[in-house]
Amino acid sequence: MTALFRRHFILTLAGLLAVATALRAQQSFTPHVGYVFPAGGRQGASFQAQVGGQYLGNVSNVFVSGDGIQADVVDYVRPLTGQQLNQLREELKKFQEKRAEAKTHPALTAADRMRMAEIREKIAQSQKRMVNPAISETVTLKMTISSNAEPGDRELRLGTPMALSQPLVFCVGQLPEFNKPAPPIVSEPPAANRPRNDNVQKATAPVESHIVLPCVVNGQILPGGVDRYRFQARKGQRLVIAATARELIPYLADAVPGWFQAVLSLYDTQGREVAYADHYQFHPDPVLFYQVPRDGEYVLQIRDSIYRGREDFVYRITAGELPFVTALFPLGGPAGAQTTVQVTGWNLPAATLTQDDTDFAPGIYPLSVRTKQCDSNRRPFAVDTLPECFSHKPNNSKATAQRVTLPIIVNGRIDKPGQWDVFRFQGSAGDEIVAEVIARRLDSPLDSVLKLTDAAGKQLAFNDDYEDKGAGLQTQYADSYLRVTLPAAGAYYLYLGDAQQQGGPDYAYRLRLGPPRPDFALRLVPSSLSVRHGMSVPFTVYALRRDGFSNEIRLALKDAPPGFTLSGSTVPADKDQARLTLMAPTVSEEHVFNLSVEGHALIQEQEVVHPAVPAEDMMQAFVYRHLVPSKELKVSLLGRSQFRFAMRILDPTPVKIPAGGTAEVRVRTSARASTNNFQLELNEPPDGISIANVAQGDAETRIVLRSDAARIKPGATGNLIVNIMAKRQREAPTGGKAQGNQRLVALGTLPAIPFEIVAP
Repeated sequence: MTALFRRHFILTLAGLLAVATALRAQQSFTPHVGYVFPAGGRQGASFQAQVGGQYLGNVSNVFVSGDGIQADVVDYVRPLTGQQLNQLREELKKFQEKRAEAKTHPALTAADRMRMAEIREKIAQSQKRMVNPAISETVTLKMTISSNAEPGDRELRLGTPMALSQPLVFCVGQLPEFNKPAPPIVSEPPAANRPRNDNVQKATAPVESHIVLPCVVNGQILPGGVDRYRFQARKGQRLVIAATARELIPYLADAVPGWFQAVLSLYDTQGREVAYADHYQFHPDPVLFYQVPRDGEYVLQIRDSIYRGREDFVYRITAGELPFVTALFPLGGPAGAQTTVQVTGWNLPAATLTQDDTDFAPGIYPLSVRTKQCDSNRRPFAVDTLPECFSHKPNNSKATAQRVTLPIIVNGRIDKPGQWDVFRFQGSAGDEIVAEVIARRLDSPLDSVLKLTDAAGKQLAFNDDYEDKGAGLQTQYADSYLRVTLPAAGAYYLYLGDAQQQGGPDYAYRLRLGPPRPDFALRLVPSSLSVRHGMSVPFTVYALRRDGFSNEIRLALKDAPPGFTLSGSTVPADKDQARLTLMAPTVSEEHVFNLSVEGHALIQEQEVVHPAVPAEDMMQAFVYRHLVPSKELKVSLLGRSQFRFAMRILDPTPVKIPAGGTAEVRVRTSARASTNNFQLELNEPPDGISIANVAQGDAETRIVLRSDAARIKPGATGNLIVNIMAKRQREAPTGGKAQGNQRLVALGTLPAIPFEIVAP
């Protein structure tokens, strides 16, 4: 969650002068959304949805990715103030005194009892919100989904005049939808059962609801909550009941485990548990498969694995005799061709399908089976340009090893528990070889392990798990990777197995074997940016380097509207990240844009271009961080500032700072920016670099940068982000004298300043 509060935005001038005292305060007031309920709706439906979060008071716009969804703000509710809570308690106390004086319960009217119940509910809800400030405010939306809206996952953001929130998953479905009813307001309990503290709400038993299959069920799990749904089923039906919870909200920063861990149970007409699931393969979200043995009424139950709960424990359950793909083979195919794919699962119309990759570039794409009723779940399918083959059995020993010519991608399975697939290839002394398994990243249950030996059986390399920072939703890395320089010419043997000694027809893999293919991928954080006209906003680009790629990566906007420019637009060689700035146009009739950034690099004398995928830096369970991809990079333009800072850096860059010395950077400023009305501060500078002095004039500002030779060495490179802070006189208290001290107000950011530390 901490990452959600690290996002930068620029306030409108009036609001800025009223509430911002420093850049950190500016960041903390960025709207944050914690959940949306329901987290989706059916094509052609219109309904209300509630978004819980923080700093939502000025929400005026709703943005949903893709076409076919209209969303409007209906209402806003925030926690009661201390004064309001005290007033409610006083009112409740008067009702209690009235009841005590009468000595009989009927002394209270029906309206009185209703009001007491309402007060208790308000107090209980307010106390709950205070416990969870990150989801304490709620905005009610009216959602209208067109009948031809494309089904699947979208992204929902809220916008205020000051900033955009981070995105949340919002689903468009094809089946009838059912929303769990809101819990009833608890009326006054009978005197014999009345709790001593009238502010404590009496616990109620779980409410069972009736549903009709097929459908989608939307709900929330509150503390200790168990939700149950009754439905009729017929003998012979092959039911698929799939919960979506963690996929809606991937990571909860302040919860252990770091997501809503849903558990599904199915009970028959006699109340016996006939099916249970707390996960599906390696995915946290559970799926139940059940063939109905007899007609009757069944009960579906969902809860958290350790009975946690709150408003952001949101779920969607898809239930019915629906298509569901449990496995694919092969897990990918060659670009520019069609691949026949075996599909296994429940309620599928055919055992194979043809995946057309004739127009696909290398990458991973979703594959699903379409039926008249609805689409199945989606499975990832890899596309590559290398030659491909299939694993041939038997190849489970050195004697039966399958001979392959490099480079190659092998599509295979670990068919039986304890099995090894063995491949033989020829190599020369000094050859560098990469062996990479892609299985878990393609939804295979295989927990791969790789072992490389020479012809004499001597082990040269071994790997179990390899972390792929680009797999933002995975917390258990189970794919393997080896990179080895061969010591001599001859035959080599690569062994591929399952680390848990498991196997079966679903344990498929793609093995890439051959010379290194240096490459990179990019993640851009955050995926929502807000900036004033003519000003700059910082963001971070992470470079995910592969197979030893170390060259610099040049970043550029792709097809951006006029006026948008990047500064500091390079990820230096051997660096894994860089902080950049985006400058907004000084004039624009539009206020919200979808931008694209791409990276250019030379790899083996060829220019390679890859998109910078927008992402959110999410925290899991207080500790772990993950880069979770988003669908859009959305930029909101705010109002103009009365300050006119010309954003041009006058000196050549990168600025060369001697180790232990200083260097000067000149920045063009306008005549309206006087020497005494603003100051500059470094934002998260590299350790060892500071601002020694700022000399401001009518035409330009001179920034003197200092490096500490003991903390930063020659050769260090990067970008410096400089915040613009305005000086403002503190307001005098009512009836008091003006204060002599000043406060700082965050105005924006200068364009990124590239630097290099050089020898003195």
